[in-house]
Amino acid sequence: MDIKELFAKQEEMKQKNLNAKNEKESEITKVMTFYIGDQVYGIEIPSVIEIIGVPHITVVPGIPYYIKGIINVRSKVVPVIDMRARFGKEEREYTDRTNTIIIEENGVSVGVIVDEVIGVIPVYAKYIANSPDRIGVNDNKFIKYLLEMQDGVKLVLDVSKLIFDGEMFIPEE
Repeated sequence: MDIKELFAKQEEMKQKNLNAKNEKESEITKVMTFYIGDQVYGIEIPSVIEIIGVPHITVVPGIPYYIKGIINVRSKVVPVIDMRARFGKEEREYTDRTNTIIIEENGVSVGVIVDEVIGVIPVYAKYIANSPDRIGVNDNKFIKYLLEMQDGVKLVLDVSKLIFDGEMFIPEE
């Protein structure tokens, strides 16, 4: 191999490494982050419709314990899930920091009550970690992936599994 081929090969390797680095550093999506207890969770922004306080909730008999009832959002009836109850945490009184995040998947809207909304963060491939088989949150069935960041681990929820869990809604065929 002559010197020109060696330099060309070296340049090609540099370019591949640069492309791999750029791929890891390019933004994949954004995530709305919030607290449930001391843990930070997230929902991908494309699923988030709006954030509101905790409005008047109409209780509906015969529904699962974690569904607090229904609310009216822009003339649409939306069921509301208390995420503390859903994840088996002790319920507590709602405060001025408690929010309801209206999410939507496949045309179905649901409100999720969280302790406090933190904000929106960008997601880069380098922060994504695969979730272990069991991490203690409902046997991991609602976790889409983990974000391992300098300020701690964030659990990004799978909105589809949260909404279409089988106990709450049965998708129309």
